[in-house]
Formats: sequence, C-alpha cells, structure tokens
Amino acid sequence: MERTGLRATKPDDTQAMAVAKAPSLAHQAQTNGWPRNRGLELDLSWVLDARVNLSATERRVASLPGRRTVKKDAQAAWLLKAVTCIDLTTLNGDDTAERVKRLCAKAMSPVRPDILQSLGMGNRSITTGAICVYHRFVATAVEALGNSGIPVAAVSTGFPAGLSPHHLKVREIEASVADGAKEIDIVITREHVLTGNWRALYEEMQDYRAAAGEAHVKAILATGDLKTLRNVARASLVCMMGGADFIKTSTGKEGVNATLAVTLVMLRMIRAYEERTGFKVGYKPAGGISAAKDILNYQFLMKDELGREWLEPDLFRIGASSLLADIERQLEHHVTGAYSALNRHPIG
Repeated sequence: MERTGLRATKPDDTQAMAVAKAPSLAHQAQTNGWPRNRGLELDLSWVLDARVNLSATERRVASLPGRRTVKKDAQAAWLLKAVTCIDLTTLNGDDTAERVKRLCAKAMSPVRPDILQSLGMGNRSITTGAICVYHRFVATAVEALGNSGIPVAAVSTGFPAGLSPHHLKVREIEASVADGAKEIDIVITREHVLTGNWRALYEEMQDYRAAAGEAHVKAILATGDLKTLRNVARASLVCMMGGADFIKTSTGKEGVNATLAVTLVMLRMIRAYEERTGFKVGYKPAGGISAAKDILNYQFLMKDELGREWLEPDLFRIGASSLLADIERQLEHHVTGAYSALNRHPIG
C-alpha cells in the first residue's frame, strides 16, 4: 500500500458479531465525543509522498472473501448493521415528490416488522443512515421525515459532473442547508486532480466546508475519473486537509464506481490522517453496491483497517438503494428458509 508505515489490525470476529447484533440508531451520528475534522494547512510534501503499491493492493482485496466470512445469525447481525449505514438514495431525472416521500417512509422502516420480530429485534428502532436527494427535494424529504431524526443529505456543487461555476456551487450548498439538509455530498473538480493542482482542490474544499456551516460534508472524489490509485490517495488527503467530514468514492454515474481496491486506498489515507491529526474522517462507498454479500466485504475491510468505530453510521455510510431490498430479502431467507421475489421488497 501507500507509504504510511501502517499495518492493518487483525479483527476479532467474535466481538464484531456481538456488536453488530445491536445496531445503533443512525440519527445518533456525530455524537460520540470526538471533534469534527477542522482540517489543516495544505501539506504538499505529504500529498506528493503518497504512493500506492498496485500489486499489493490487488492481492489484499483478492484475498478478502476467502479470509473473512460470516454465516447465519452473525451474517444477519452484520446486515442489520449495514442497514443503519445506508444513505437511501434517489438521484434520477424522473424523480418526483411522491417518490421521495415513499423513499422516506422506507427509510423510517427499512426492514419489515415481521422480519425484525423473528430476528428478536422487534423492540429496536432501526432506520437507515440518511436520505440522499437532489436539492429540489430537500424540503420535501425534511417534511416527510418529520421528527424521525433521520438526516437529509443533498447532492450539490453541480452533481454529478461538478462543472458549474464555483459561485453557483457555493450558493447551491447554502440553499440546501437553508432547506434543512444536515449533510451535503459535494463533487470535487476532477480537473484539479488530473492536472495536479492540489492548491485549487484544497481551496475549493475549504469553500464548500465554510458554505455548509454545521452541515457535514461528504467529498465525492469520483474515483472512476481519477485514472490512478495514486490520484485517489492524494485527492483523499487534500479533501481531508480541506475539512471534509467524509470522503466518498463516486457519484454512481461514472463508468467505474466503488471498488474494494479504491476503498482500501481511501481507508489507509483516513488512517494516516487520524494518526497525524487525531481527527476521525468517515468513508462512504457509492455506486454499484447492490448485493448483500458485497457490502459484507466492505464492512470487513472497514473493521480490519480502521476498527470497530468505523462500522457505525457516524463514520460509515453506503450510497445505495437496491442494496436495501437485497438485504431485506436475505434477512427474510434467514428467518423463513425461503427466498422471496425482489418485488416483495419495494424501496420507493
């Protein structure tokens, strides 16, 4: 991996299974007592020193499915934990207010009550981590969610391409916050990364953080557009230095979205940043994660590389929609022994 001198810790499966059986409420995010990332001065020597060993990265992620597995009750526990970390998302050109309202209803009750009862979780209030929509639907989502405590995340800054004029990007963030968004998913200007203009990326990130105020900022790197894992590593560091609360892989609109290799690189950067600054930064994979078996690998990698705290929604989010349907389907299979049709698990 990159030259941080850090090693992954060996996870304790027994502990991980036990803690996964008690998912915390997603809306308790950012209350665990650690300070919000304030950023730091741009350190170009650190940025330019970031390196990625491609062959070692590929070997590490290729070995993950064979090295780590959970079954039966333990798997159900991990999947329930994943539900609490999902940013339930609709970002389509044909979105309507009614679709957003249905999505909000699903976010407040993501797993059917009869399934939860069979799992012994009937008395737990389990919700998704957030609802993620375009700015146009922020107010609609805020109203639909009421006092559920589920935050609304708005994609912003000219999502997905991020090529709007800078002053309009800043105003879009401010407008979403004014409408009630508690989280802002911004897209970086990929040109800054591809041309090595790290100062411009840093200042852009600072402007977005300032415009968001108390709302938390997830920086979308659009890793599929960045060409190399080294660029991913450097962009991750610069965005964290600029004050990002989360770094996120993708808009979901690129040709290649979240992958385990990109995830490993970004997690190592998060770990190095915490080692140096003491600030914990969250991680959000997005795009192409639609199967329950796939999200387990991301959870295992989070646990291996960053530890137990990064399995909670204040430090781990998953950008997805169809994933929730497959998780609910797998949970129903666990309690009934039979697979149901996907159309019995509508999302919105």
